[in-house]
Amino acid sequence: MPSSHFYISQRLRLHYVDWGNEAAPLLLLVHGVRDHCRSWDWLAEELKGDFHVVAPDLRGHGDSAWAVGSSYGLLDYAYDIAQLLRQVPDERLAILGHSLGGTISTLFGGIFPERLTHLVSLEGIGLWPGMYGRHGSEPTAHLRAWVDGVHGQSSRVPRRYPTLEEAYGRMQKTNPHLSPEQARHLTVHGVNRNEDGSYTWKFDNYNHVRPAYDVAMDDLIRTWEAITCPALLLTADGGFPHRIGHPPTLDHFADAEHRVVEGAGHWVHHDQLETCLEHIREHLKR
Repeated sequence: MPSSHFYISQRLRLHYVDWGNEAAPLLLLVHGVRDHCRSWDWLAEELKGDFHVVAPDLRGHGDSAWAVGSSYGLLDYAYDIAQLLRQVPDERLAILGHSLGGTISTLFGGIFPERLTHLVSLEGIGLWPGMYGRHGSEPTAHLRAWVDGVHGQSSRVPRRYPTLEEAYGRMQKTNPHLSPEQARHLTVHGVNRNEDGSYTWKFDNYNHVRPAYDVAMDDLIRTWEAITCPALLLTADGGFPHRIGHPPTLDHFADAEHRVVEGAGHWVHHDQLETCLEHIREHLKR
């Protein structure tokens, strides 16, 4: 099992796990929204012999602190990754991200291109209308909608599951590709037990709220264009729309290869682990 550690970023106490093998090249694994670092365990087990594998819990996820207010923007996440790398001070590293983690990884790669040897995006979110910056409304209407959206979270109560089995059932329903063992593992590491014995997910519901202004789409594209290392963009045939690797996102990477994994949904590394590992190992040997 990996060792558990904490670090401070913007006054938040954030968590990460370290699989050891410090003499090997560093490989950073960045999970997606409403996920946690232990969702990488199967992939990390396979790669820890060749790499120093480190996997953080993003702010508001897993065992990391929740943001005070509702600050869950791309730049906040990218800053946290930069701060983590001050604790694990390898000069260069490979980074692999899933979903939102893929977006964060490509953003980090454009800001610090000299740091990366390899980049892998698994079903990274890319050019999703309305996700980046402001689109489709006047500033006053946009800001009012944001205010109302944040206020709406104030009455949202985290769902409680009377038993671990019910939370496990919800996990299986969310991703029917998961084996029973995978679903149980993800549930055990993804919930907290409350004082009354019930269970709630560890992630902060304010992750549902996008910042009023985030990295604009044009600026995000410019960061992709600044990436200098080889990039592997893996998507699934049953994945989400607007993924990094789909047209026209591939046009903005200087050295990138797009591959599609068949028989998988959005959590492609859970659904087709062996196929993902084949692609990832081949890429990391470049």
